[in-house]
Amino acid sequence: MTAAPPETRSSGDPRSGGTAAWEPIVGAIGPKVRDLRQQLGLSLQQLAQRSGVSAAAIHKVERGDMVPTITTLLKLASALERPIGHFVEGADAAPVAAHVPADARPAVRSEIEGVDLDGISGPPERFRAAGAVATVAAGAGGRARPRPGEELVLVLEGTLDFEVAGERYTLRDGDSLHYPTDRPHSWSNSGSAPSRAIWMSVPEA
Repeated sequence: MTAAPPETRSSGDPRSGGTAAWEPIVGAIGPKVRDLRQQLGLSLQQLAQRSGVSAAAIHKVERGDMVPTITTLLKLASALERPIGHFVEGADAAPVAAHVPADARPAVRSEIEGVDLDGISGPPERFRAAGAVATVAAGAGGRARPRPGEELVLVLEGTLDFEVAGERYTLRDGDSLHYPTDRPHSWSNSGSAPSRAIWMSVPEA
């Protein structure tokens, strides 16, 4: 595609047909709201209760389907503990990385009894990899259906037993295991105490 001559590129004049200077700033509001909500470990419903803004409206703001009014933005800023200027700074000021403080790790839903997960990764809308600190009770375990991707596990405390495509591994403090998830795999805590591990999952691109 041929680049437009300099004189025809947007200068902020709506008659130019280009992108106005304020559009990137407005477009960054939704991602900033979403990132802060997730950093604080809040669901849409929880933020709605805090702010007095409906969950449906917040969802539209985060997706960029709705530009919030000043009143709505003030309510969200207060609930997210940020000055309103945080949301209307230049688009370049939006964080590139996702910071998850240790005391604000969001709880991740676990379908396996005896497993608690605290999220450590950024929002799934921006990142492919997902990670959590897993606390696995003694006797707990699971078997996963093969699916494209990879997993990486680092044991922090205790032991975990894995079977990947018929191969058996026992991981203890400091041990790690990296394996493709497109092969049959299972794991369990056969010890007498809970185990803690960092569990990373990367789906196929």
